[in-house]
Amino acid sequence: MSNVLDRPVRTTHARPAVRRARSPRRAETGPRTLVSPHSLRTRRGRVVYWTVLTLTVVVFTLVFVFPLYWMVTGAMKSSGELVRMPPSVFPEHPHPGVYEKAWQQMDLGRYLLNTFIYALGAWLIQVAVDVCAAFALSKLRPIFGNVVLGGMLLTLMIPPTVLLLPAYLTVRDLPILHLNLLNTPWAIWLPAAANGFNIFLLKRFFDSIPSELLEAAAIDGASAPRMLWSIILPVSRPILGVVSIFAVVNVWKDFVWPLLVMPDTNRMPVSVAISQLSQEMPQNVLIAALVIASIPAVVVFFVFQRNIMAGLTAGGLKG
Repeated sequence: MSNVLDRPVRTTHARPAVRRARSPRRAETGPRTLVSPHSLRTRRGRVVYWTVLTLTVVVFTLVFVFPLYWMVTGAMKSSGELVRMPPSVFPEHPHPGVYEKAWQQMDLGRYLLNTFIYALGAWLIQVAVDVCAAFALSKLRPIFGNVVLGGMLLTLMIPPTVLLLPAYLTVRDLPILHLNLLNTPWAIWLPAAANGFNIFLLKRFFDSIPSELLEAAAIDGASAPRMLWSIILPVSRPILGVVSIFAVVNVWKDFVWPLLVMPDTNRMPVSVAISQLSQEMPQNVLIAALVIASIPAVVVFFVFQRNIMAGLTAGGLKG
């Protein structure tokens, strides 16, 4: 009995001390990366890092910007200089007046106005239809809502060329009403009304909005349209900016569909008009017209480029 009492009692106080001693090492190490923080703190590491970063940024910038530069400067070259081999990077004798010549000879003002009207109407109709559809699927949760959403997403798997003939026949003889929509803006507005990809983006964003806000509004007597207008839309500006950019750019750059439904020369958008008049114009004038036609889409992108990433990555409310 005395032997048992004489045995030393083991304590476990040393283990927490060991753990406390190891934790600073882990904090100093930090997350593992391709290049260690210690290497980046050295002079050689900083030089290599900034050199690689600068070269990467410069190369990717040149890859994306050089086509725009080539198009802008190509319009200021003469016809002989355009076909010269090897081509010249800088115009030998720039002719900036070719842009004014293209504007006047091709009557780009009228065609740009037509395109602006088509893009504006398609944007308004598409935002109205897609926002309502996404709100209904996300917050109202109708019966077979997932089936409806799946059917909308399945439309993205169908090649657009397969839908050209059915869509053209529908526009030429609108069902039930039996209206011919050719050479009218509705021939462009109605097919652009419902977009499965935009509905999916909007629904995904609406799902991240807390339902408690809508429940509190419902207790106060707010109807579904009032919830959409007063609660959903004010916090959905980023994703609405993304959908707006997609809607405007898609209509602005579309070519095949307006070529089919807008045969009247006075009603053509700028993309179709430039193609129809390309056989009668010198090559430098044609390139100048393409530059002018692309300016609105480029301006819209640069003005709202922040909304693209903000809308695609937003996952909830911001305080």
